[in-house]
Amino acid sequence: MAKWKCSVCGYVYDEERGEPATKTPQNTRFGDLPDDWKCPVCGADTSAFEQLPEGAAPGPARAVTKWKCSVCGYLYDEEAGEPATDTSPHTRFGDLPDDWKCPVCGSGKNVFEPVLGEAMHETADTTVSDVLIAEMEAWGISLIFGLPGTSSLGLVDAVRKNPAMRYIVVRHEENAAMAASAYHKLTGKIAACLTIAGPGATNLATGLYDAKEDHASVLSINGQVATQYTGPGGIQEIDQDAFFRPVTVYNNTIYDRKMAVLLLTKALKYATLHEGVAQLSVPNDIQKLPLSAPHSSRETCIRGLPIVPAGHDLRAAADAINAAHRPVILAGWGAHQAADDVVRLATTLQAPIVTTFRSKGILPDTHEWLIGILGSVGSPHARKLVTESDLLITLGVGFSKFTNVPLDKKMVQVDTNPVKLGKNADSIPLWGNCVHLLPLLIPLLKARPKDGMTDRIAAMKDEWRALLDREADADAVPIRPPYIMKVLSGLIPDDAVIALDVGENQWWFGRNFLMKHQRFAMSGYLGTMGFGLPAAIAAKCAYPDKTVFCITGDGGFAMAMADFVTAVKYDLPMVVVVLSNRQLGMIRVEQMMEQYENYATDLLNPDFAAYADACGGVGIRVERPGDLGPAIERAMALNRPVIVDVLTDPDRFGTRGE
Repeated sequence: MAKWKCSVCGYVYDEERGEPATKTPQNTRFGDLPDDWKCPVCGADTSAFEQLPEGAAPGPARAVTKWKCSVCGYLYDEEAGEPATDTSPHTRFGDLPDDWKCPVCGSGKNVFEPVLGEAMHETADTTVSDVLIAEMEAWGISLIFGLPGTSSLGLVDAVRKNPAMRYIVVRHEENAAMAASAYHKLTGKIAACLTIAGPGATNLATGLYDAKEDHASVLSINGQVATQYTGPGGIQEIDQDAFFRPVTVYNNTIYDRKMAVLLLTKALKYATLHEGVAQLSVPNDIQKLPLSAPHSSRETCIRGLPIVPAGHDLRAAADAINAAHRPVILAGWGAHQAADDVVRLATTLQAPIVTTFRSKGILPDTHEWLIGILGSVGSPHARKLVTESDLLITLGVGFSKFTNVPLDKKMVQVDTNPVKLGKNADSIPLWGNCVHLLPLLIPLLKARPKDGMTDRIAAMKDEWRALLDREADADAVPIRPPYIMKVLSGLIPDDAVIALDVGENQWWFGRNFLMKHQRFAMSGYLGTMGFGLPAAIAAKCAYPDKTVFCITGDGGFAMAMADFVTAVKYDLPMVVVVLSNRQLGMIRVEQMMEQYENYATDLLNPDFAAYADACGGVGIRVERPGDLGPAIERAMALNRPVIVDVLTDPDRFGTRGE
């Protein structure tokens, strides 16, 4: 007599013993089983079985002990028996009388099904961690930033075993979260953070809040102490559910392995559709448990949200636009993927385009319909056109205080977030995606004859650029920031990716840098210093064949500089331009604006160029204007992580001394 093993679930059929669950008598050879005979554990047919050598144990690796009534959901537990039917404990389901009935709904035995989950999972060759990482891969995630540690070792080992995954180990978890946020801003794809419980999780906070505020989809998957050690006094244990709740669109802890894949797919679904942070904590003991992926529940997610308004709303908006005499288009981040249609709209209406700061680069600064940024870093000409307008067409605009959109203007508003619509009583809200909505709206508009608007825009831009050129003093020492931006505008390649930090460097970039076809990412609503370097790391991971620049200040760079060595370690060539003005320059300006004495803004800097050399990269120190261009060209040619430390003037326009 032989034994046969199910290759699906591990159950072993013993010819000598037979199988009571399928009413197979003893001494029934496997070849004599009926054609429709099924494995009593998983339901596989006989083709899934293989003969075992002598000595193999009969039965499943972990016997099925529970059977579920498919009518009412009642569970029969073989271990417990059933007092209501006078069934003794340890009575196998197959040994129950033929006339045995469900004690809840009265259904016969034929409607019961084995509860396979635990048995299937116990015999699995993969762990919870393996299955979670594989599921992330199936959702298109291939890049993880983080730090390994005790409570995440199972997850980290699963990353190691998965060839599709890339794990960038950073020196501080905040930079992992910043990089994941920047990755989504640049690519529209989700990257993950992976770190430990307690301090690893708390260190993610600032970067995750950046993702929250700028609606960047990020998955944060964190270790947690083993379930038996949770509670007060646990080492590296905090209430991560409570900690992450304010920053997330989805937040949970996996306490039951059977729920692992379901919770992960829910997390990814929420992160995708709600454009925010989803967090899962995985206790250390749960990570190591066996789990069968095919027998795990999961959810799926729709791809894209093609939202378009109703026809009568489009017609109302078209009527308002057609009636306007001086419409102006304000393109925000939500219009970034609809640049061609924004130009079609401008051409149809003979209307100028202004942008928010974050949408800088939606069109080249030389484009005939683009006047520039509206806001504190924009030109007075952009503000003048908006002030003179009788209708604003806002496309995916966040209405931050720095853009300072005049809320008393009549508006046609387009946004995917209905809460942002209806900024005043005279606005016409259009709930939809610019990329889907504009092709429906433009045909409803009356094409206007050329009225000289492009000539007016060109004249305004000539006047503005002449001012920027005058500001870019090529002889001033320390080097003037406008000159730095002029040099960078001329040398950074058209298809480069720029990671921008927060501070004076950001102000000068927004105002003086001339975009071509580059992409850039910054910390928008949170406005956190230290964003630039981790964003550059993310940019180079996302676009390995493109030139990557980080434009930062000495204050912001110092917050993240430990991870310059990460760029060296993973061979991520980039040019980090540090505007070293030895000041928290923007705070200094804010003190001046609010009529405070300048205090506590001075910085004692290390030699950033020497630091780059110490990390294994290349450092270049620039003190004179004439050396800046050659330094940037050399940095790009080296194709290595390079810091260009530029000593620059802390004053904006020379109105205040040292």
